[in-house]
Amino acid sequence: MIDIDFPTLHGIGFKQQFVSQLAASSAQHRLARVTAAQRDAMTLDDGKHTFHARLLRHMEPAVVGDWVLLIESAGEYWIDSVLEPSTRLTRRTPSGRQVLASNVDTALLLMGLDNDFNPRRMERYIAVVRACGVEPVMVLTKSDIGIDASEKIAQLRQRIPDDVPALSLHPAEQDDAGMLAPWLGKGQTLVLLGSSGVGKSTLTNALTGSGQATGGTRHGDDRGRHTTTARSLHRCPGGACIIDTPGLRAWQPDADEEELGLSFNDIAALAEQCQFRDCVHESEPGCAVRGVVDADRLRNYRKLLREVQRAEQTPLDRIAERGKWKVLMKEARQRGRDKRGG
Repeated sequence: MIDIDFPTLHGIGFKQQFVSQLAASSAQHRLARVTAAQRDAMTLDDGKHTFHARLLRHMEPAVVGDWVLLIESAGEYWIDSVLEPSTRLTRRTPSGRQVLASNVDTALLLMGLDNDFNPRRMERYIAVVRACGVEPVMVLTKSDIGIDASEKIAQLRQRIPDDVPALSLHPAEQDDAGMLAPWLGKGQTLVLLGSSGVGKSTLTNALTGSGQATGGTRHGDDRGRHTTTARSLHRCPGGACIIDTPGLRAWQPDADEEELGLSFNDIAALAEQCQFRDCVHESEPGCAVRGVVDADRLRNYRKLLREVQRAEQTPLDRIAERGKWKVLMKEARQRGRDKRGG
C-alpha cells in the first residue's frame, strides 16, 4: 500500500473513506486528483505538484474530480486505476449518460436575476444534483442589473422548499470568509453550474485567485458567451476545491421517480394525504397537492416526471405505449364521427 500524506491530500479533497480502496496499491503507485481532462490526457494534482498523465488504453475515461493511481514508465505517468467516487455528477443525454464531475460535496447553482432568471431551470438543476447525492445551494447573481430582483428572489424562495439554501451575491466580491464560507471548509469540493455568462468563472477567480478568462452577456437577451470551454478544478486558499464548468443548455436528470421526489419533497409529502393513492394531482377529487403547491412548480414536476419515465422505458415499453395511444386516438376519432352522425 502506498504511503498517504493525509494532511496534504486533504487539502485537495481527499477523505478517509477512500483509504480502504488503496489496500491493493503498491509502493510504486502515486495518488493524485484529476484537475482537467482532455480525451486521454489528464492534468493532475497530488497536493504538492501539478503534472500530466495519460490513460492506459483499456481504461474508461477519468473525469475532473476523480482520484487516480499512477505508475511511471519511460519518464511518463500513466493512470493505472480510478478510485470509486463518493459521488458522480451526471446528466442524461440523447446518447446516454454524461459524467460531469466526481467526488463533489456541494453544487453552487448560479442564476442571474436579469433575463437569465428561470425558476423551472433552477428546479431542474436541483433535480440533477440531488439525484447524484450532491447538496444544492442556489446562488443568485446580477441583483444590481436585474429588474424586480427582490420580487424574483421572493418568488423563487416561495416555490422551492427551505431545505435548499438561497444566497444573493456578487461573484467578484466573494472570498473564503464571505457568504459561501459554510461550504468552503478544508477538504470540501464544490461545483459551479449555471448558464454561460452568469458569473461562474468570476466566482472561481474570486475564491481561488486564479486568472481564468471571463466574459459578459449579449446585449438584448442577456445570453452568456462561452468563456469556459472545459471543466477544471481549482484550489481555494482555505483548503476547499472549486470545479468550474461550461454553461450547458440541456439538463435532464439522471434519476428515477424516487430520486426525482427528493427534489420535490414538498409535493411528495402532500401526496401522502391525497384521497387516491395513484393521484396525479390534475383533476382528482381529494387531491392534497393541487392548490397548495405553486401551479407552475407542479407543472414542471409533471414534465420532469415524464422525462424520467421515458428515460426508464425499454424499446418494448415505447412500442407498447405508442400502440396504446394509437388505440385511444382511434377511439376518440370514432366517437367524434358517431356524434356527427356519420
